[in-house]
Amino acid sequence: MRRAASSVFLLLLAGALACGGSQSAGVDAPAVVAGTDTTVTGFSGEHVYFGDPNRRTVDAAVTFPAPGLRYSAVTLHLGLRCPTGGCDWWDRLGRLSLVVPAAGAAPERELELARFITPYRVGGEFTVDVTDLQRLLEGPQTLRVFIDTWVGPGHANGAGWLVDARFEFVGGLPTPDPIAVVPLWSPQRVVYGDPLHPIDVAATVDVPAGATVRVRSLVTGHGQGNADNCAEFCARDHQVAVGDVVDTQRIWRADCATTAVPGQQGTWQYPRAGWCPGAMVTPWITDAAPAPGPLTVRYDVAAYENTCRPDAPTCAGCTLGTGCAYDGGAHTEPGWEQSALLIIQR
Repeated sequence: MRRAASSVFLLLLAGALACGGSQSAGVDAPAVVAGTDTTVTGFSGEHVYFGDPNRRTVDAAVTFPAPGLRYSAVTLHLGLRCPTGGCDWWDRLGRLSLVVPAAGAAPERELELARFITPYRVGGEFTVDVTDLQRLLEGPQTLRVFIDTWVGPGHANGAGWLVDARFEFVGGLPTPDPIAVVPLWSPQRVVYGDPLHPIDVAATVDVPAGATVRVRSLVTGHGQGNADNCAEFCARDHQVAVGDVVDTQRIWRADCATTAVPGQQGTWQYPRAGWCPGAMVTPWITDAAPAPGPLTVRYDVAAYENTCRPDAPTCAGCTLGTGCAYDGGAHTEPGWEQSALLIIQR
């Protein structure tokens, strides 16, 4: 599927951000106020599972600190525990997001705060620094947890997951000051290696004079049995271009044996494209100091054609003993799961 370029325009001097209702301010705004230490619980033992009802996605109403306060550090504490019937046997993609409700012609959007992959059959505890995202974590919000699990109560391969999520705010003034957070693209899967679906991902944001920006991207590869065993098991160079600043990153995780939850079953120690079973996905950070005005951010990845796909002129290069048809098991379409947020700082 072709991903058309999108535009997101931020009026920094005019009041509320569309995402989450937080207040934005100009670069020459009055002094900010440090908040006091506080902890906000989003989920506590929330059972996430596939079944009837389907609880792969669960929302919760959360009240974060009042808008306008500042914190020197904000840490997300995420826990995965095993319900009665045991944890899911398999490694599953999961995310924690804020939900921006639909308004008029604008559809509902997710702002991905953190991404994780569940461990095989055991629980885990994780922490993520979300200090840069504190402008989103203000006032009443809807917090969403999603796990791509296909098991639930009574299933032979486990009953899903119990999810805990809390945010620890430490009062103080951050340096630099994140004055606004703008969604560039919400979580999406872009197909890799199909000439009929070229990757075209871009967004444009208005940046005020005197500001710097930081792009916080989450990119992981999925799909197997394809040429080069992409995209889960192939290392590729990716680019985030922030105006004239081009940042190249090889999306590959070779430290799973020492950083993921220990004591798992399965192939958790194998290197993968940007992730490990039983670990948080590390954000890819790109900093820039652009000129004021419209700023375009683009994403791209090294060229590749998957010659092991159903419509390939000649079926070739398949791995894992697969044919060119996608079977939903050993052979799944290669793609990059990605999202990005732009933090505007002063």
